[in-house]
Amino acid sequence: MPMWSQPPPPPSSLQLRRPPPPLPHHPRRLRSRLSPIAASQDPLTALSRLLWGRALPPSQLVLAVRHGWTAAWGLLMRQLAPSDPATGAFTRTPSRFPAVVGTPSARLHLYVGLPCPWAHRALLVRALLGLERRLPLSVAVPGDDGAWSFTPDSPDALYGKRKLREVYASARRGGFEGRASVPLLWDAERREVVCNESIEIAKFLCDLAAADGSAGGLDLWPPELRQDIDRWYSFIYPSVNNGVYRCGFAQSQEAYDDAAGELFAALDRLEDHLSGSRYLCGDTLTLADVCLFTTLVRFDLVYHSLFRCTRRKLVEYASLHAYTRDIYQMPGVAGTCDMAAIADGYFGALFPLNPGGILPLVPASCSPEALLEPHGREALSSSAAADAGGGGNGRQLEATSASN
Repeated sequence: MPMWSQPPPPPSSLQLRRPPPPLPHHPRRLRSRLSPIAASQDPLTALSRLLWGRALPPSQLVLAVRHGWTAAWGLLMRQLAPSDPATGAFTRTPSRFPAVVGTPSARLHLYVGLPCPWAHRALLVRALLGLERRLPLSVAVPGDDGAWSFTPDSPDALYGKRKLREVYASARRGGFEGRASVPLLWDAERREVVCNESIEIAKFLCDLAAADGSAGGLDLWPPELRQDIDRWYSFIYPSVNNGVYRCGFAQSQEAYDDAAGELFAALDRLEDHLSGSRYLCGDTLTLADVCLFTTLVRFDLVYHSLFRCTRRKLVEYASLHAYTRDIYQMPGVAGTCDMAAIADGYFGALFPLNPGGILPLVPASCSPEALLEPHGREALSSSAAADAGGGGNGRQLEATSASN
């Protein structure tokens, strides 16, 4: 922890921890009426002090609890984050509905969860392309059991269901059993899943906006850049988007070391590229940037500490942090970034990684004030425009990858 040379600043309104409740008006009188055990409000602490005083518990008990917790942790992690039995490396479960098949009806509905970076992709494209009226939204929240759920404050606007899995199960073609994930693009007229693979939903929304003319000239999936977008995506998805999860859900030291090494090598390469290019594909914001942004905006808040991505913080990468601020400051983007919901969804819901459920303070670099600081990346536009329409950026990635 850093030492302060002067008193720390007053607490920010973004701090996630609530202030402690006020003490009773007569604490001495209240304590005098209670036994030591009742006054402690913690029978387990009272019992442990009765058995061992203030000494540490017996080593046999410590070892038994440690082995028991390790076994329970392994069981939970196998369900939460399946891994390769041989290496302990996290293996993501493929989407059950990975592509948009056919032509959906005009009555579409989007289900998202604010903590989820994959759902954030769809939410961000919806905002950037002005599809809010065209595409109604329901926001699920992590339930106590870890399942995506709905509450009175965040209801299922379409059917009034309590759990997202109930929406999946209501599909006319025999329902669905499996992981009820977000994002979910749903055909409300046919009561069918359209797609639950984030990148394919994002591409579909780009086509939808182009057909409706609602994008205001912004094209995140232009035909002339699609090869470059796919090339960048094939680089950032395994190393960065999924890379942070491979660090956080690794079940062996070797698996963690491999994932962390690949993650930070990729961030170093991106930092170098973005020091001379405003966006990944040159002067144009594309889906590749959307997919990278939703990981970067969560990096210092949750991945750095909870997922043990600790070699460097995002704020220590000058170009990557400025790039993140550049996108954050675009119209509609900040409204999709709920830092409190993101932190609660990770630190509060991922019980195996944070059993105490304690929510940390929002890092200063993740506050709206920090993200709204000038980014200065407009100066890169002229140099990016000289790069043959942006195509050279994808070739630069290909050449750099081949040399490593």
